[in-house]
Amino acid sequence: MAALGWLTPRRRSATARSVLAGEAAAEAARKTQDTSVAAVGEEPEFPVRGDEKAAAFFDLDNTVMQGAALFHYGRGLYKRKFFETRDLAKFAWQQAWFRLAGFEDPDHMQDVRESALSIVKGHRVAELQSIGEEIYDEYMAERIWPGTRALAQAHLDAGQKVWLVTAAPVEIAQVIARRLGLTGALGTVAESVNGVYTGKLVGEPLHGPAKAEAVRALAAAEGLDLSRCAAYSDSHNDIPMLSLVGHPYAINPDSKLRKHAREKDWRLRDYRTGRKAAKVGIPAAAGVGAVAGGTAAAIALHRRRR
Repeated sequence: MAALGWLTPRRRSATARSVLAGEAAAEAARKTQDTSVAAVGEEPEFPVRGDEKAAAFFDLDNTVMQGAALFHYGRGLYKRKFFETRDLAKFAWQQAWFRLAGFEDPDHMQDVRESALSIVKGHRVAELQSIGEEIYDEYMAERIWPGTRALAQAHLDAGQKVWLVTAAPVEIAQVIARRLGLTGALGTVAESVNGVYTGKLVGEPLHGPAKAEAVRALAAAEGLDLSRCAAYSDSHNDIPMLSLVGHPYAINPDSKLRKHAREKDWRLRDYRTGRKAAKVGIPAAAGVGAVAGGTAAAIALHRRRR
């Protein structure tokens, strides 16, 4: 039995430093076993597969899709004689500003919303929903950023839910979410009575702080832990939403968001040129998407110049 003496507890007390060292070693071992931390020099897996408390929230305009969804929606409605040429010219000017300036101008966005509401007033909700499916195929499908699409798919592949969160009409947002295989969409809700649009909004556009409130409410209803969730946007207007989650990403960021993201050490990704951002830490598939997204943008620019 003497040979087994080393297995019995020692009578002398451990020092505070040795206790601390032991606890630290045990904690490190537990983390390695429970969370499968990546090898030295690599980042932990993200999104974390099987994490039911995590989800992802994506802005739409210039994050998931090139340009503004409402503009493309307007083009489709113009084609179907919902409004006149002068209205389309106004939409085009606002879209050009959005693309060239790289950020959302509140006055322009308000004008777009008011124009859209006046256009759909008196039309049936079911009619606009059906037209939305057609407009997606005509104007939106080819404008989805492959890189952002890869990010969303990574969350889906990890078993997480993925929502669009946008100021665009909820009807078109839901079409886009469904076509991309996402969980669903949060968008601006236009008032309807007996299935007919009244030309008014229910509350306010889902923009800026309203997005953050929508995400907070959805997370509470779904039992999510926001510290384990991710959010993606191009606009500084979405800083409130990005600040809610533990994994904020600046995608194709405007200048204000880029500056804020760098100060906060948030991950950045820019698919407009294909260049890698300072902080990567995202699935390799998204890197491939960045190149594809840059190529698509170049082709679109070439077509416009012809």
